[in-house]
Amino acid sequence: MKNEATQPKNPHGSTAKVVRGSGSHVAEQGSVYRSGVSAEGVGSTMLWLGTISLPAGRRTRAHRHEGHETALLMTAGREIEIWSGSELEQCELVHAGDYLFIPAGVPHVAVNRSTESAEFLGARNDPAANESVVLMPELDNIVP
Repeated sequence: MKNEATQPKNPHGSTAKVVRGSGSHVAEQGSVYRSGVSAEGVGSTMLWLGTISLPAGRRTRAHRHEGHETALLMTAGREIEIWSGSELEQCELVHAGDYLFIPAGVPHVAVNRSTESAEFLGARNDPAANESVVLMPELDNIVP
């Protein structure tokens, strides 16, 4: 049963929208974002959906997203490492076809040691194209 009280009202209209992918930008933490659905693009109030790339041989800076959860599907690439935890003590390998969930507030670093770009379809419950990121430079040197 749908709870009408929890369904936000979108002031930008009541029709569906077809969205052509926008240009990309390098996020503060170092990955490349391309927004599809966002507050800026379609007036979304609860959701961001787009693609995220981590080029070959690159890594993100240590960071966390204080106010939102992130869900990813790796669509292309060989393998990335996702380091997470308060001291980045946990390392998981992510391959094409794998889903990844990052809870709000969890410190993490993504590392692409391969020669291929890693590509993801991503969604989060922060609709802003430029998500809220808290950089954690004190953790940057932990991940080899």
